[in-house]
Amino acid sequence: MRMPSVKYQIGDTVMGRWPGSSLYYQVKVLSFDAKSQLYTVIYKDGTELELKEQDIKSASGFRSRSRSRSRSPARRRSRSRSPARTTRRSSSRTAAAVAAAAITESAPSSRKDLKLKDMPEVRLDPLKPTKPVENNSNNRHESQEENDTANKVNESEAKVEAEPEKNQGRYNLRRRKDDGDAKAAEVKPQQLEEEARPAAPAAASTTPLDFGGRLGAYFWLLFLPAWVFFLVLQVNLEDPSLANFPPPLPPLDTFFDAQALGVVLLWILFQALLYILPVGKLSEGMPLRSGERLNYRTNGFFAIVVSGVAVAAAVHLGVDLAYIHSHFLQLAVASLLVSFLLSVYLYARSRYTAPDQLALGGNSGNVLYDFFKGRELNPRIKNFDLKFFCEMRPGLIGWCVINFAMALAEMQQQGLEAPSHAMILVNLFQLLYVVDGLWNEEAILTTMDLMHDGFGFMLAFGDLVWVPFTYTLQAYYLVSHPNPLGLPALVAIVAIKLLGFYIFRKSNSQKNNFRRNPSDPRLAHLKTIPTATGKSLLVSGWWGVVRHPNYLGDLTMALAWSLPCGFSHLLPWYYMIYFIILLVHRDSRDMSDCRRKYGSAWDEYCRTVRYRIIPGVY
Repeated sequence: MRMPSVKYQIGDTVMGRWPGSSLYYQVKVLSFDAKSQLYTVIYKDGTELELKEQDIKSASGFRSRSRSRSRSPARRRSRSRSPARTTRRSSSRTAAAVAAAAITESAPSSRKDLKLKDMPEVRLDPLKPTKPVENNSNNRHESQEENDTANKVNESEAKVEAEPEKNQGRYNLRRRKDDGDAKAAEVKPQQLEEEARPAAPAAASTTPLDFGGRLGAYFWLLFLPAWVFFLVLQVNLEDPSLANFPPPLPPLDTFFDAQALGVVLLWILFQALLYILPVGKLSEGMPLRSGERLNYRTNGFFAIVVSGVAVAAAVHLGVDLAYIHSHFLQLAVASLLVSFLLSVYLYARSRYTAPDQLALGGNSGNVLYDFFKGRELNPRIKNFDLKFFCEMRPGLIGWCVINFAMALAEMQQQGLEAPSHAMILVNLFQLLYVVDGLWNEEAILTTMDLMHDGFGFMLAFGDLVWVPFTYTLQAYYLVSHPNPLGLPALVAIVAIKLLGFYIFRKSNSQKNNFRRNPSDPRLAHLKTIPTATGKSLLVSGWWGVVRHPNYLGDLTMALAWSLPCGFSHLLPWYYMIYFIILLVHRDSRDMSDCRRKYGSAWDEYCRTVRYRIIPGVY
C-alpha cells in the first residue's frame, strides 16, 4: 500500500541512523505512524526500531554523498563518534512444541518501548551493514568486504551530528524470535569516545520456556505416562464411567511382558527396514538456520501398503492378532520403555552436537526440561532421520494395525461374522486419515514439529506411545461396548467425516504448495501480506477464512470418529476433547511465534483474518 503523504513509503530501502550514534545502516520501511510521526524500520539482523524522519536518509542520495570527499566547512563534527557498545550474552533458553499434551504457553511480548533518556540500559543486537532487504533476513553472515565498505560509508558520513539523548525521541525496540533474550548492556559515557565497530551477532540459543517451564516439564514427565495407563485401564472396565474412578490396579507383575517388548521392537525394526529401502522419492526439507536443506526418504505410503500385506499374511497363517487387545497394557508399557531409552540416547548425543544443530527450544540448561523438550533439531544416524521416522512410521501405521486387531477382537467377543457398523466406520475413517498423511508425507516437512521442535521425550513419547495407545480408544471401547447405528446416523456421520477431510486436505495442500513455491502460477490469485523476512502471509483462499482451516478440518473429523461410539460414556470422546485442547494450544504457540517473527505484518494479518479456527466463533 502506498502512502503519498509521507516522505518514505512502506517497502522502501533507506539508510537509518543507529540510536545514539552518527552511523547509518541500510533498513527497510515497515510502516508509518501518522500520530507519532515515527517510521518503523527493520535492520538486516531482524531488529526493528521506530525512527524520526530526520534520522532517515535516501539510500541513493546517501551513497552518492558518501563517495564525495568534500571538506566543506559546513560539515559539522559529530558530538558522538560511536554508539554505546553492547555486550550480548546468551540467556537461559525458553521454547515450544506439542506431541503428547497441550498446555497454554505464556510468551513474553516481542515489543518493548524504551526511552533512551530514561534508561541506563538498552537491549539491542549489534548490527552489521546489510545487503538490500530482499535477501533472507535470517542470514547473519555477511562478508568482510561488505563490512569494510559500509564502515567507510559511515565514516564519511560523520558530518551528521548526533543529537543529545534528550532530543532523540522514542525508539521502539522489537526483539525477534531468532535473536533470543540478549542481556542488557550498560551504556557508559566513556564508551562514546571510542570508534564504532558493530560487533558480530551471537547465535541465539533459546526461546521462551513453554509447557509450564521447568516445573511444567517435571509434571508432564510424570503425568503423561500415568494418563495413558489410566485410559487403558479405564476403557477396559465393564462400565468405563468416570464415576468408577480410579480403575482397579492389576498386579504389578502384569505390567511388563517380555514377549510384548519383543513385539514392539520387532515392529519398529520392520518399519525401519521399510524406511531405508531405496523406494520412493527423496524430498528436500525446509532451509535450516544454517541454510542447509536435508533430504528425507518419503516412502510412507509404500510402508503402509507393505505393512498391510504383512499383517494380512500373518492373519492368514493363523497369527492371533487379538493378542494386541488382550495385551494392550503390556504393549503400552513396552512402548513407553522404548521411548524413554530413545530419549536418553537423544539427550546424551545432543551434548556433543554443534550449537547450530540444536533446536531453539530445548537448550535451557535445565537437564529435565531439555530432556523433555528435546535439544537436537534433526538427530540422524548417517542418513536415517530419527525424528522423521518416529513421526510417520511405527506409531502412525501401528495405529491402523491396532484398530484392525480391535475389529477382530470384537468379532471374537461378540460372536459376530463381521465387525459392527460403528467399528467399520472408526477403522475406515482413521485408516483414511493415516493413508492420506503418508500419501502426502512430504507435507510434514513444513510443520512445526519438523521445522522447529527438538527431538526429545515429548515427541518420542508422543509418536511411540500417545498416538497408538490413545488414538485407538474408540476402537478399543467398541470391543466391549457395541453401539448399533441406523442408516440415517450412518449417512450423517459419513457426511461429517467427508466434509472435515475435504477442509483438512485442501487447506493443508494450499499451505504446503505456497510454502514451497510462493510464485506457483496456480496460486497467483491468492492475496498475501509481505513481511520483513521476505516471506508472505496468505490472506485469501482457505487461509483467508480462518487462520487455521486445517485445524477446523481436524476437529470436524475428530467429531466423526467419536459419534459412532454414541453418548453413553465420555471416554470415547476423549480424542475430541483432547484435540480441542491441543489445537487451541498450538494456535497460542503459533500466535506467539509469528508475532515475534513477523512483527507489524502479523498484526495486520490478524486484523485481516479475524477468526482463529471456527469462523464467526473463535
